[in-house]
Amino acid sequence: MIGGGWAGCAAAVELAGQGHQVTLFEAARTLGGRARRVDCDGRRLDNGQHILLGAYSTTLRLLKKVGIDKGQALLRLPLQMRYPVGSGGMDFVAPRWPAPLHLVGALLCSRGLERSDKMSLARFSSTARWMGWRLNHDCSVEQLLQRWDQSARMVQLMWRPLCLAALNTPLERASANVFLKVLQDSLGAKRAASDMLLPRVDLSALFPDSAATFITARGGNVQTGAQVARIEADADGRWRIELGAQDKDNNKDKDPTPAHAGYDGIVLATTSRQAATLLGRIPVQPAAAARLMAQLGALEMEAITTCYLQYDVKVRLDHPFFALIDAPDRDHWGQFVFDRGQLDANSHGLLAVVVSASGACASLDRAQLAQAIAQQLAQAFGRPELAQPSWVQVISEKRATFACTPSLERPRNATSWPGLALAGDYTVGDYPATIEAAMRSGVQAAAGLWSNPKNDAETDADADSEKMEAINN
Repeated sequence: MIGGGWAGCAAAVELAGQGHQVTLFEAARTLGGRARRVDCDGRRLDNGQHILLGAYSTTLRLLKKVGIDKGQALLRLPLQMRYPVGSGGMDFVAPRWPAPLHLVGALLCSRGLERSDKMSLARFSSTARWMGWRLNHDCSVEQLLQRWDQSARMVQLMWRPLCLAALNTPLERASANVFLKVLQDSLGAKRAASDMLLPRVDLSALFPDSAATFITARGGNVQTGAQVARIEADADGRWRIELGAQDKDNNKDKDPTPAHAGYDGIVLATTSRQAATLLGRIPVQPAAAARLMAQLGALEMEAITTCYLQYDVKVRLDHPFFALIDAPDRDHWGQFVFDRGQLDANSHGLLAVVVSASGACASLDRAQLAQAIAQQLAQAFGRPELAQPSWVQVISEKRATFACTPSLERPRNATSWPGLALAGDYTVGDYPATIEAAMRSGVQAAAGLWSNPKNDAETDADADSEKMEAINN
């Protein structure tokens, strides 16, 4: 297992649970990949604030499998889109009624929306259900909203922030079909599927750390600080892994696996960029590898920035999180703000503000961005004290997700190398680059690790079949 992010940990847990002896290599000191714990000035933070959904069935199953108490590790809230009072937003909260009555109740009781806005939302929901939550021909979310006559206010307050939160891609470039799939599994399913789940523990503790314990308890080995430099297939079909410089201090209590040991199979669960690098170094390149390398190279990346602001421990928001109206032309970059003190008793007075698809603010240095966000919070909540945090930390993941554009061709889990599978939130799937997509990919990679690889003709035939099925639907 190469890569200790959520996809790699999911694959490792599945294989270990089946009785396989798993070795997991992770270059960083902390498991979790792009959803992990970081330590800053004595504070334990995440490299990005995440929301899970009740629809994340694979994630919730694997959390239970490794022994996570979901009731304690996650704060479950009903579907909501709430803006600070007086900020010009809305207040939309779904009651705990059976679906789809919970959406009807949220719509009827919502504040800050005109009748035309509510009719716009009702029209979207009914049209999406009638079309089976899928278009025959993919387009951008912006085009979808125009076709379905969504009001400008609903686009600003509902669809744009939801698109950014789910796909981390601006609606002008985001895939309508992927967006509809996320909405189908949440808004279009049972009421609990639309619930929002906020981690009460850091992201590494939420799953990766417990996954490591699960693996080692079954005879496996987890090596952090272990950079894989090269992979190569032996004549007998087994794989050799060449390690680069290792973090010996981090692994001083471990019994490291030999750098050139043979392995029956490999799940390559790194970023798409790192996967392309390692695959490109394999001496024997099947003809189908060129297509895979082209797919990996074509993935464009989007950034996510999280700004942490520490205030007096008595500072508290009225709810665990709020949506914010972003306006880059006025230096209002934040889209959501989370009160970490309502999630973790050790984080009172700490707010986390998320800027999805944050490439537009890359021209600002961290101090400028933090000050702009603090001013935005002060104005949105009408609380001048929020303009003066006592401590700030800005964490940017420049390659947080792939840009989820229309009709994007994503790599499959299976490769043309026997015993080598890919896992990651960028592989083929219904979801955008989310924790659930990573977990599903890891499970699928583990399930198909030793299946017979398909040749180009079979792969192309499958792709054509999928296209015809989409058209017929």
